[in-house]
Amino acid sequence: MTTTATTLIESEELRDLRAAVAALGAKHGPDADPTAVWAEAGKLGYLGVNLPEEYGGGGGGITELSLVLEEMGAAGCPQLMMIVSPAICGTVIARFGTEEQKRRWLPGLADASLTMAFGITEPDAGSNSHRITTTARRDGDEWVLNGRKVFVSGVDIADATLIVGRTEDARTGRLKPCLFIVDRDAPGFGRRHIEMEIDAAEKQFELTLDDVRLPADRLVGDEDAGLLQLFAGLNPERVMTAAFALGMGRYALAKAVTYAKERTVWKAPIGSHQAIAHPLAQAHIELELAKLMMQRAAALYDAGDDFGAGEAANMAKYAAGEACVRAVDQAVHTLGGNGLTREYGLARLITGARVARIAPVSREMILNFISHSSLGLPKSY
Repeated sequence: MTTTATTLIESEELRDLRAAVAALGAKHGPDADPTAVWAEAGKLGYLGVNLPEEYGGGGGGITELSLVLEEMGAAGCPQLMMIVSPAICGTVIARFGTEEQKRRWLPGLADASLTMAFGITEPDAGSNSHRITTTARRDGDEWVLNGRKVFVSGVDIADATLIVGRTEDARTGRLKPCLFIVDRDAPGFGRRHIEMEIDAAEKQFELTLDDVRLPADRLVGDEDAGLLQLFAGLNPERVMTAAFALGMGRYALAKAVTYAKERTVWKAPIGSHQAIAHPLAQAHIELELAKLMMQRAAALYDAGDDFGAGEAANMAKYAAGEACVRAVDQAVHTLGGNGLTREYGLARLITGARVARIAPVSREMILNFISHSSLGLPKSY
């Protein structure tokens, strides 16, 4: 049962889920094969906790799924594709897909036998749905897609990609966003690996769509409700990114706290000195505050309040990203030179932590959204 927006104490069911996922994460740890972790998480039902029971899911919501991702990250084995496959794609298909699409995709997304990527960002548009240039036009009983996408995670392991394109409104002539399922081996669907400095199992790709022909049933939902369908996936994306950041921050903080208890200088653990203890305490406070906002955003979304969830999800993503960067930075400083060694595994998080500040939407764009949407200030763009 999903918590409500006013619940501050997790139910026994959620606490049990948290403990079970934490145990799975501890079993695998940071050096585990990510594909093995993904497969076992799916087998145990953790990847599909947010999907409807009638399609093989757990019948929960983003509250449960964000908890799973947070705990996996806190154990040092985060699963980035959870943000994409069950959270974005699974949610959109569950809410707007046809019965055939639900039967085709949701059971596999839930048990890890199928994986789906998500393509929205473009070289010249970012994630701005109003400037997306990937187009879809009708040709008889088919759709024809043309365009480019960048920074698409996990395309090499995904069975299909949910692509955001734009179709022409016959009444107004304006382009509107629509969502299409594109199989990985569809003719004209190309990919190029983007070399990244981030130490992550999931690779990033640039996609090209060159006259990709799709059957009519590959359109997800109503072509006249594109923005509604799009944001049904983007709000969970922000909540899950917050969970990803919180897990990473908790993992780094735990490593630093353990070190501060064990590392002795001048006959006392370094954690007994306030110069070490206070920044770690501050990092813990900031992570816990961000978690509260993430839980609120998830609860609002699960309760069907898309508007309220939009504000809270952006706040949660912002707060968690900032808390994660500071926690990782303080953890590395706590270990000193050891914080930069491969043995302790913290230095690689310095780059990884920045992802939560940048993707899927930058902190500056979140501040733009909050300033004009929440505070009523005039737009700067």
